[in-house]
Amino acid sequence: MTLEFPPLFSGLEVQADPFATACAQAAQGCDPGLVVYSPGADRLRGAIVFAPEVPLADAMVMLSVCGIGFQNALGVLAPPEVGVHLDWHGGIRVNGASCGTLRVAASTTDPQVEPEWLVIGLDLTLWPLSDDPGATPDQTSLYAEGCAEVEPDRLLEAWVRHTLVGINRFGEGDMAGIHREWAGLVYGIGENIEMAGKKGVFLGVDERFGMLLKDSSGTHLIPMTHILEKPE
Repeated sequence: MTLEFPPLFSGLEVQADPFATACAQAAQGCDPGLVVYSPGADRLRGAIVFAPEVPLADAMVMLSVCGIGFQNALGVLAPPEVGVHLDWHGGIRVNGASCGTLRVAASTTDPQVEPEWLVIGLDLTLWPLSDDPGATPDQTSLYAEGCAEVEPDRLLEAWVRHTLVGINRFGEGDMAGIHREWAGLVYGIGENIEMAGKKGVFLGVDERFGMLLKDSSGTHLIPMTHILEKPE
């Protein structure tokens, strides 16, 4: 089935890992807007290539934009009682349990440098990973949460469309609006967590979505660049 994407986006179906393929394509100079995806019965995997025109520290907001886009997309396609939340580091939660993740890589790790490319990958579990889901109550799958009618292809298309809305908001400078919407979706604010080798209370984020983590010694800022992956 041919997938349909908005103008300026193009699709590439692969059998390999879409995230790694998208990073390789981006490094070779592909056009931004490339959507790489892989068919699968158990997982939905896709990745979008971006060409940010801002320093990496600012471009990392695309992870949050893509997270909001996914929540909006699934919110339209899934039953209304299904709840979707986002972990700061890219995790996707459905009805409170981990169901997938968003990944990010870029051509540079220097926060002050404008990256030549940035890739956001989506990896969503569709079917339970084991025959005994009760053994891992903190993990779930989309279809185990009442979303059996959600077609993976349609969800991927919707993710790209709703992400485009967020890209346009970013381009128009509506960071306050992006912050407000993301704040209503983020999981774990006010709770004790561990991140970047530090344990403390997740207070929220700064203007660049960096995590504010408070422990006995004070409040620490963990920049979003901490979760960058090295392209394979």
